[in-house]
This record gives sequence, structure tokens and C-alpha cells, in this order.
Amino acid sequence: MPESAQCVYHIVKAIISGKNALTQTYAGKKVLVTGGTGSIGRELATHLLAAGVEVVRVLSNDENGLFDMQERLNDHRVRYLLGDVRDNERMRFACQDIDFVFHAAALKHVPIGEYNPFEVVMTNVVGTKTLIDACLTQDVKRFTLISTDKAVNPINTLGASKLLCEKLVTDAEAYKGHHPTKFCSVRFGNVLQTRGSVTETFRRQISRGGPVILTDEEMTRFALDRGTAVARVLKAVESTEGGEIFVIKMKSLRIRDLAEAMIEEVTTMQERPVSSIQIQVGGIRPGEKIHEELMTEEETANCHETGEFYIVTPRIISSQVTKNKVTPRSYTSRDGPFMNKEEIRNLLNASKGDYSSHWN
Repeated sequence: MPESAQCVYHIVKAIISGKNALTQTYAGKKVLVTGGTGSIGRELATHLLAAGVEVVRVLSNDENGLFDMQERLNDHRVRYLLGDVRDNERMRFACQDIDFVFHAAALKHVPIGEYNPFEVVMTNVVGTKTLIDACLTQDVKRFTLISTDKAVNPINTLGASKLLCEKLVTDAEAYKGHHPTKFCSVRFGNVLQTRGSVTETFRRQISRGGPVILTDEEMTRFALDRGTAVARVLKAVESTEGGEIFVIKMKSLRIRDLAEAMIEEVTTMQERPVSSIQIQVGGIRPGEKIHEELMTEEETANCHETGEFYIVTPRIISSQVTKNKVTPRSYTSRDGPFMNKEEIRNLLNASKGDYSSHWN
């Protein structure tokens, strides 16, 4: 077989293998996705439908988002639940006869959270506790929290709330008693081209002629595309033993490089010179960091790694990790490895579209 044909064969084989693995886990299962009208929630629903689930219950307090999703998906296996994760009774009903829960509902915007901290606590922390209780009451098989790198050494309300959410989920594994539910969290950084992301802001600024406003020239972030993030979440659920925090391995990017790559892309499409868009520095917003972290040095002391994850097993669950241990150090976006502009453009292209399906 020619070398090029062998390459294609192995790629196709890997894709089929990934689909088969997901199908074995999720086919015929009943799933609840909270925050289901958000970018990650929609992508989760699409992957799960492709994996052959019996039903996906999409829960959101966004009525228009549910209506839009219903129009776009047009799949009889999807149930559209209007409700709030703060509501105990609603969560118990939503979790009835459910196998898997993916908890993506959250208030996520850092500056807004700084001015509305009580609302962030009620939705993110109390809402997570409410859903944990519902899962235990209904004997849900697996519960997965969608978390963020902002939970690591937090300096803002969002990060602090997500750190507490992770701890609630891990501790639920310890206090669940006879209930069969396995609890885990999946932590990752910025997902490009999602609602409210910096890419949306940059695109609007470029389209109206600039300037593009950077908060700081030195700012860096971990980044990946939506499809890859969700595929990793589903993979983590397949392998959880309970209580872990699965940290997705990610590359970093410099926010200035992202802005320049987007300026080049948009101005080329609009047949305008790149020099027509200026970049200005506006300053750090309330609650923002210059660099983000994926793990603390303390977490790596009880962590091992696979090809796609760092897996933190908290001491409340396991006192010792011996296989593929990670060298203790903090993992920050400042340290790289950094994407070059070509890699950033590829990431932006991979993140385009709505309800995409990636089986990475």
C-alpha cells in the first residue's frame, strides 16, 4: 500500500475506533446536559446523539436558546427542559431515570461575576450541590462537572466558585455511601469561538474597523477548539473511577498573536489591508489574570498523566499515585508550549460552525 494511502487508512481507522468506543459507553443511555444551550452543552448533545444515546435531556433557563436548538437539531431523541439548577425539585425530576449527567450550567464571565458575586455563588456552587443531591437521590450512574483553569489559584469570584464546585464533586465521591454514582470533574482552558469568548469580541472590533483592544501585551491563555474539548470530556467519563479531576493537556497562545491572526484572517476576507486595523492596550479588567494555570504544584504531587490528560486524584480518595507520576510543578500558560500563528489559524478554523462533530 502506498505511504499516502496507509496514512489515510490509519486516520480513518482511528476515527472509527473513537466512534466505536463512545458508542459502547453511551449507546442506548439516557443523558442530562445542564447548561445545554451553551456552546459546550450544544456540542455535548451533538456528540451524544452521534454516539447513539436513547435520549438527551437538555436543561437550560434560556427559553430562546432551547427554541433555537430545537429548530436546528430536529431530533426526536432530544427533550428540552426549561429550568434552573438552583431548583431542587426541578433537578430531581430532570435526573429521573438518567444514566449520565454532564453539568455545564454556570455563570462564566469574570468581570460580570465580580459585580454579581452572590448570583455566581448561587448558580455555580449551590446549583452544583443541588444537582449532586439529585443525582444521589435518583442513583444516576455518572456525574461530570465541566470546570475551568480559573479554578486554579483563583483571584476572582468565578474561579473561586469553580474551585469549590470541584471540591464538592470530589467530596461527593467520598460521602455518597451506597449510591452507585461516580463523580468526576474535567478542567480545561479557553474554548475559542464560543459565546462570549475573546474571539467574538475581536471579530466585532475588526469588522467595524478597529481598534482591537488587548487587556495586556503579555497576556497568555490555554486554548483549544470546542469539538476537541467535548471529545475529551466524553473520554474522561469512560475511564473515571470516581473523584478525579481530569485536566486536558493544552497548548498556550499569546493573546496578541491571536489578535494578529484574526486581523489577518478578517481583513483578507474583506479585502482590506492588515495595517488598517490598529491594536491598542486597554488594561486588565476586574478579576483577570495575566496568565492562567492548569494545575498547582500541590495537585501534581498526587497526579499522573496519560496521552491526553493530567489526572488529579485527591487525597480524600487516594493517598498515593504511583503510575506515570508528574514532576511536581505548577502548569501555567506563561510557560508554553505556545502555538504559532498558523496553529492559531487552524484552531480558529476547527472552532468554526455550530453543532459540529469532532471525534478526536
